[in-house]
Amino acid sequence: MLTKIDLCSMALLKLGEAPIQSLADDSASAQLARTLFDTVIDNLLTSHVWRFACRSFELTKNTDGDFLIPVDCLRVVKCDGDIRGNKIFGPGNTMTIIGLTRVAPEAFPGYFASVAATRLAMEFCIPLSGDQTVFRMLTALYETELQSAKFIDSSTSTPAGIDDFSLISARF
Repeated sequence: MLTKIDLCSMALLKLGEAPIQSLADDSASAQLARTLFDTVIDNLLTSHVWRFACRSFELTKNTDGDFLIPVDCLRVVKCDGDIRGNKIFGPGNTMTIIGLTRVAPEAFPGYFASVAATRLAMEFCIPLSGDQTVFRMLTALYETELQSAKFIDSSTSTPAGIDDFSLISARF
């Protein structure tokens, strides 16, 4: 189980920097990690419909006649209504939506943790080292890891079988 400090330290090691012991340190690395971590991870979580970050929300219509998107929902993936800002307009008094939520680093699957560490390294690179060559190498690594992670995540469950389809029945 990885923590924020572990992920930030992995990112720093990819840059050739020393790992941090605490986010409260006075070092430039710790200050950068403290400032950027949540935003970078939230952006990465919302960049793809990660199965491990999907959650179902049961909403009830409020007194204004709309549904309020929960604060812990980073992105609505599926709903039967019209989204405007942080509200959903739709029929009925209840609604179920599927959304992406913030996930603790301890619950990150390995494939996502690796992508997260590389993305953090990219964000830390220019402020800490200013090296454009390392930044470009990290960007290429990030793109490769991201594609691999998306593939792994999208293939984590087996596809639903076709129970009754006339063309399959006709073949036999």
